[in-house]
Amino acid sequence: MDLIGKLADIVGFHESYTGTFGDKVFATDEAKRALLNAMGFDLDDESLTESINYLEQRQWTTILPVVHIAKLEEQEHAITISLPKVDGLQLVWQIVLEEDTENVPSKNHNQNRADNIIEGKINVSELLIIAEASIGETQYCQYLLNLPTLTQGYHQLDVSFFKNNDSLQGSASCPLIYAPKTCYSAQTASNNKMWGYTAQLYSFRSNDNWGMGDFSDLSKLVDISAQQQAATIGLNPLHPLYVNNPAHRSPYSPSSRCFINPLYIDVTQIANFKCCQLAQDKVNSPLFQRSLADSQAADLVDYPAVAKLKYDIVELLFADFCVNKADMALPANSATLYQTMASEFAQFKNKLGNDLQQFATFDALYEYFHNNDENVFGWTDWPAEYQNPSSEAVREFQISHATRIDYFCFLQWIADQQLSTVSQQTRDKNMAIGLYLDLAVGCDGSGFDVWSEQDVYVAGASIGAPPDDMNALGQNWGLTPINPVALQTQGYQPLVKALRASMQYAGALRIDHILGLMRQYWVAPGMEADEGVYISFPWDDILRIIALESRRNNCVVIGEDLGNVPDGFSETIQNAGLLSFKVLFFERWDSGLFKRPDTFPEQSVVTIATHDTATLTGWWQGRDLEWRQQLELYPNEETGLADRNSRTFERENLIAALNDLQVIDMNKAPSLSPALMNTELSIAVQKYLAVSPSHLQLIPIEDALEIAEQVNIPGTIDQHPNWLQKLPVLLEDFWQTNSMTDIVRAMNVARPK
Repeated sequence: MDLIGKLADIVGFHESYTGTFGDKVFATDEAKRALLNAMGFDLDDESLTESINYLEQRQWTTILPVVHIAKLEEQEHAITISLPKVDGLQLVWQIVLEEDTENVPSKNHNQNRADNIIEGKINVSELLIIAEASIGETQYCQYLLNLPTLTQGYHQLDVSFFKNNDSLQGSASCPLIYAPKTCYSAQTASNNKMWGYTAQLYSFRSNDNWGMGDFSDLSKLVDISAQQQAATIGLNPLHPLYVNNPAHRSPYSPSSRCFINPLYIDVTQIANFKCCQLAQDKVNSPLFQRSLADSQAADLVDYPAVAKLKYDIVELLFADFCVNKADMALPANSATLYQTMASEFAQFKNKLGNDLQQFATFDALYEYFHNNDENVFGWTDWPAEYQNPSSEAVREFQISHATRIDYFCFLQWIADQQLSTVSQQTRDKNMAIGLYLDLAVGCDGSGFDVWSEQDVYVAGASIGAPPDDMNALGQNWGLTPINPVALQTQGYQPLVKALRASMQYAGALRIDHILGLMRQYWVAPGMEADEGVYISFPWDDILRIIALESRRNNCVVIGEDLGNVPDGFSETIQNAGLLSFKVLFFERWDSGLFKRPDTFPEQSVVTIATHDTATLTGWWQGRDLEWRQQLELYPNEETGLADRNSRTFERENLIAALNDLQVIDMNKAPSLSPALMNTELSIAVQKYLAVSPSHLQLIPIEDALEIAEQVNIPGTIDQHPNWLQKLPVLLEDFWQTNSMTDIVRAMNVARPK
């Protein structure tokens, strides 16, 4: 194997993969070379040799692993340490416990409870040797160091070793994570099979919103859904995009996965909205009202128009807050309001600390440079001295633009308040799960997460997917991947932060493209989507991190395991306590017949469709095939023709499956030719899925309203109105729609609370 191939193998790149169509696809040297370069490796022979030697030898030359995960369910714990083979060595260790944990040290270990530390020491000669190796002139031994039994959490292990109890020979530290095997279970949330809705929050029309769905609309949906006995409401990712580039609209291409998109704020619910006269005057002005009416009436969400409406008013409210928060001359009621706001805002900033400060700094820098040059989008276009978040230039900017940075903190505070209120509402309404949020698979390379943690991300590379049934040309999602080696070095904290940021509001979290946490498909800079290479991630560790955060937050986890996944993958995530994802359109035998729903696993979510697939109406009427043909998403005409011809038989197979379970009245069945949708089919399909053992059934609002257009077509940006379409019915009128009321009635029979 050549040096490029050897380094690629050590790092974790796959030599090949088996495609959806059964073909074996080999990674090219060109792709491996480009991706290794993007990861920061120098590619001359001398550098390659040095990198290979370092990576092969580091298990011996470093005392501790970069991170250690202890399996919580095991009775005994140990960690591998590596030391030079020298007589007379003594090892001293201590574990710094995570705050707010209660741990009982095992026998022969001492705990300093005041400092939350457990410590011990041992002669190295008493440790069990498990392996030996010679590197150069040094002989190394790997030993097993027994660890105490601790509660789940994120601790730190520090070790030092001495010769003859005197001379310090070396020291090291590593994160020590005690993590459970399985996630918080859906069965704990409810013993009964559950159902709920999924919705694209931005798509809501209502009498009150300003042109896109907001958190008050979500509150209304929660209120009525809870009355209908729904267990959950699933949403598109609520991650922040770009305040100063609202046209960047894909919720799966966020600036960060650790904060909230402030466009979902209901401005009228900000505490000082009613008492800020400037805001009231502007909102009630004829010009504002005309703009508001235009935004509300638009068939598609006009994100720039909505952003202008909202942020113009929020800026007035922030200025009003800054002026009045310390004004002791205000009337008592007003003074109390502003003092309460100031106290809660300060608490929020203190809680989120430097992470929030850095995020707000990024947004302020983005605004500053974009205002100076409208063609500047993202940190890679900024002057070099601002591309490093720790630079002196950035620190000076934070001082000179402190108020503006505080404004972006204010946006996050309001968003957090409003989403937290809805989350609490779901608990008050006794919804078994409550909010079901969505974690995007990655971040946009121009955004905050990549800017703030450049050592963790692989700039230039992109996450994607190989050719499959959904897209025969493969997909390049334009998302910057995390370096799996750096992720471990960071003790998995980038993943932990992303999980916590969503789980704090959610009773369930869907992890988009969860296969990407086991192996990820990377597209090299300048190469096509079907030329990607898979790279392995530390999957077993990651599953435990997910389980730990799931249990801490009492949050059910769903793994979106669609597409080209290896055999046994779905069973693996189910065994870890995650729910796998079953979509009606994909649950068919090789013959084309639909699988009976009683074959679906209990540990799963079942649904008709996702945001990336056709709705039931669109599928029945062939709207998805029309789009594929129009957008030239087929590799050749023959493939498109075969798809169109097979759809007729697929419709027949669906009707046969529904009839087999006697969930459809054949006298009311829809026309096959021409293919005309009707409500009988909508209800029948939901009844069909309700029979399954799947613990949770999700009903897309688009299907309940029998909408033909799908939310997103993968592989497209502007060719299709992705993430733009509004629902055709006002939120307030959902419940007068026959298809919606009939489906609710059917669910309460098939899956009672």
